[in-house]
Amino acid sequence: MFRKNNTGRYLFLFFIFISGLYHAEAQQGRAAVDSSGIISRDSISKNGFTLIFINKDSFFDPSTKTRMIDAFFNVYPREVERFNKNSLTKVIFIIDPAYKGVAATGNGMARYSPKWMKEHPEDIDVVTHEVMHIVQAYPRRAGPGWLTEGIADYVRYKFGVNNEKGKWSLPAYDTSHRYTKSYRITARFLVWLEKQYPTIVNELDSAMRSATYTPEIWTKLTGKSIDDLWTKYGDDPTL
Repeated sequence: MFRKNNTGRYLFLFFIFISGLYHAEAQQGRAAVDSSGIISRDSISKNGFTLIFINKDSFFDPSTKTRMIDAFFNVYPREVERFNKNSLTKVIFIIDPAYKGVAATGNGMARYSPKWMKEHPEDIDVVTHEVMHIVQAYPRRAGPGWLTEGIADYVRYKFGVNNEKGKWSLPAYDTSHRYTKSYRITARFLVWLEKQYPTIVNELDSAMRSATYTPEIWTKLTGKSIDDLWTKYGDDPTL
């Protein structure tokens, strides 16, 4: 009788011990997943390019993910071909709920806000803009930031796959604009310039990458200062 009761007690205590270990291991496993925050990680390779797609948002729409991947393989090879054949062949996308902006790029990695993509599901060409920054690969202080962003939006205008549905377009010229306003305003100026000087965007991009950009480059490439060019643009901004 004594022996029987002790055996049952030992079995009960052993069961509690094993249950505790299982619970602790489960908690540790869950903590490991939470600490990384990665829901999924995919590697897709096509025609010599690889995209690592890391998703940290469990609510991220799979169809948006597919469209972003498709956009990358549509536009990035063309950007590389036109502007920088030595650009990276492996790029990383991160869907990051902790990021509060729209998107940001550096060191071959583009970080996107899932909140923005949920609220603007047609803004797929944010990919077109961001991966151009990877192609640009400009050294720090290589030139003005307004030109960096202007060229990236120029490329979005030229290579974009969904701009119309994304309700993105170049703005009509306004007298309050300046070429230093960056993004779409500078991009529109570049589109206008290219009509008269077909290689100017490529040459500006190359100068920025080689850190040889100076304000005098506009006169060198066109015979006019950038301020004179802007005045001429304002006189007839038709694209």
